[in-house]
Amino acid sequence: MRSILGTAGLLALFSLPPDVKTLAIVARQPGYASNAVTAAATLQSDWYDESTGLWGGMSLWWNSANVVTMLANIVKADRNYKSTTSAIVSTVFTTAKATNGGTWTNGFYDDEGWWALAWIDAYDVLGGSQYLQAAEDIFQDLIGGLNGNCGGQWWDRAHTAVNSINNELFTAVAASLGNRINGGPTDYRSYAVSQVEWLLSQNLRNSDGIFQDGLDIDTCSPEGSTWSYNQGVIIGALVELNKLTGNNSYLSTATSIANSALEHMVDANGILTDWADYPSSDDTAAQFKGVFVRNLAKLQTVANNNAYVDFLTKNANFIWEHNINPQGQLGADWQGPAKYISAPSHSSAMDCLVAAAMVS
Repeated sequence: MRSILGTAGLLALFSLPPDVKTLAIVARQPGYASNAVTAAATLQSDWYDESTGLWGGMSLWWNSANVVTMLANIVKADRNYKSTTSAIVSTVFTTAKATNGGTWTNGFYDDEGWWALAWIDAYDVLGGSQYLQAAEDIFQDLIGGLNGNCGGQWWDRAHTAVNSINNELFTAVAASLGNRINGGPTDYRSYAVSQVEWLLSQNLRNSDGIFQDGLDIDTCSPEGSTWSYNQGVIIGALVELNKLTGNNSYLSTATSIANSALEHMVDANGILTDWADYPSSDDTAAQFKGVFVRNLAKLQTVANNNAYVDFLTKNANFIWEHNINPQGQLGADWQGPAKYISAPSHSSAMDCLVAAAMVS
């Protein structure tokens, strides 16, 4: 696999012999942003395939969208990384789309939502109307999934499920576009508000205040496990909605969800943990925690809660101290030791390093 590098420092790191490179990676710990940049070099060298524009191939299609978002967020923590992110993202924009048959859409609306958010995040730090236009185009396809049998949006084109994640992503994309586009034929605000009001009325939060996975399509009652990414996406959507509408109740709800997660989705040391039934070895599930922490950092930009800073920095410290192997790869369990290593596990843990850098 080939990598794209944008700084002399990363090039120098790659030029070291393997044993020296390993020592350099593990020893370099001056700050969260620097650690994230170091981890990005490993991500690119070990998992990025420039011929497909993806990290891990088509089986990790939506996960690669999350990598784009994470690389965009590095720029918010370290502006010197902008040229590197720009080079990678511009290649992904053309190559990944070609890999998927010339489109960002497929049979699953949640996959599409991740890519829409990725291009919005790329637009925020890099500019480029093509990125925002891609998100707009994807949203038009997302509209086609509305009117699920329980209300809201179907999870897939085959109409087999009504899940929380795709409805949260629809809300986040609509609100995000509403905050960035003035006028035009699509009323993003109306879509965002109607979708979130439906979502919040479905009793999807359990007794601990944690969002469940979705609705039973026969009874329309809440069902399924609780995942960290379901908490993260709705938090980010509510932050965007608060900005879009000026309705502070959205921010209050986001804070309530975040606080519930910090109480019930951590281990005894306060390290974020998905307790549900997917094993840590599942590559897809390894992405979930990163989604939560990136959106908690987003909430922190408006909430100014020291507890969120403490949580993010503690988790980032644990990752760098306990969940990194001699090759600089980051595992799925943030408590460590580093195992079940994959592009999603590594990039998800990177999300936490970036989030800590953004709030500290």
